[in-house]
Amino acid sequence: MPSPRRLRKQRIHSFRPIKFFDPKEFLANAGIGRTIHQYARKQAIFSQGKPADAVFYIQEGRVRLSVVSTQGKEATIALLGPGDFLGEGCIASDQSVRMATATAITECAILKIEKKEMLRTLHEEHKFSDLFVAYLVQRHNHTQADLVDQLFNSSEKRLARALLLLASFGKKDRPEEVIPDVSQETLAEMIGTTRSRVNFFMNKFRKLGFIDYNDRLRVHSSLLSVVLHE
Repeated sequence: MPSPRRLRKQRIHSFRPIKFFDPKEFLANAGIGRTIHQYARKQAIFSQGKPADAVFYIQEGRVRLSVVSTQGKEATIALLGPGDFLGEGCIASDQSVRMATATAITECAILKIEKKEMLRTLHEEHKFSDLFVAYLVQRHNHTQADLVDQLFNSSEKRLARALLLLASFGKKDRPEEVIPDVSQETLAEMIGTTRSRVNFFMNKFRKLGFIDYNDRLRVHSSLLSVVLHE
């Protein structure tokens, strides 16, 4: 028969606090199946056509998603930043290769989550699956808005909307700097027009006081008038 001291020790061990899963902590730190990688400017994170075996989460920096057609024409499909996921399509059973190329356009800190670990976490941790599904719905809505913008709005409005989104308009009260490495060519690819048209509208926006740019591009809330104008 166990001694009273041993029984007390067993009771103490049986009441160890349970560690609850924290999605933010999961995405902020390395662990089993998770590694943090540093990327230099213009360094590829993954490439179109390569095996899709992991999901990436941007902790710091900006990333460009682009695709290349069979004819060799390249197009920018998204510019992503902190809080965004990359390569999430790999968790679908029918997507074994990357459908796009992800390239760092600033120095980046990115969490790489192996596909097996990502699937396990989605199945076992409901807080994380809720966060991830909400993110996918938000991205889907953004993609739909981009399509509507492309179909119905002028190139001037499309450019104004793209600049406001890049400046994270609405998240802060003050104008926010847009990353310095977004070229007019990239903006043209994003909104489906020519570089010369982008240059024309950028000059127009600057003359009207909607934007300022020297070394960095600064977007003012007054640019919203271009998007809202019928």
